[in-house]
Amino acid sequence: MTVTVRPTRAEDAPALTAILNDIIAAGGTTAYETPFTPDALFDKHLGGKTVLCCHTVLEGDEPVGFQVLNANPALPEGWGDIASFTRREPPVRGAGTALFAATRAKARELGLPVLNATIRADNVPGLAYYAKMGFEDYEILRDVPMSDGTKVDRIRRKLIP
Repeated sequence: MTVTVRPTRAEDAPALTAILNDIIAAGGTTAYETPFTPDALFDKHLGGKTVLCCHTVLEGDEPVGFQVLNANPALPEGWGDIASFTRREPPVRGAGTALFAATRAKARELGLPVLNATIRADNVPGLAYYAKMGFEDYEILRDVPMSDGTKVDRIRRKLIP
């Protein structure tokens, strides 16, 4: 089935929350450890005050993932902080590429000088995705603790949109 991308809508929140919560429950690919409610996800990534843009990818009429650019005060002024989440089972072929095309276009429109992605070092699919999109390593955050005390490096990658 072909995927389409559009700006995220408030009514997407329940479906996108279920997708992200499934990823959190599976573990190993996101720094998030606590499930979201639809309202909390909306505030954090879909439409809250730090959201620069958010796009939803659909299979038919069904939301199957999203990609967000947030303002992040921990990053240099004007950078966009990107995060991507798509349905795991079954995977959605082409979703990441389609989302990034829309996000990159919006980043250019907004005049963002750099996009940042912070990826867990053990998130092999995430590292591959951002490399495929053209992001390059610029910093490693060593031994970032998870809630259970496990320490996992975070790799920061950047891209000039």
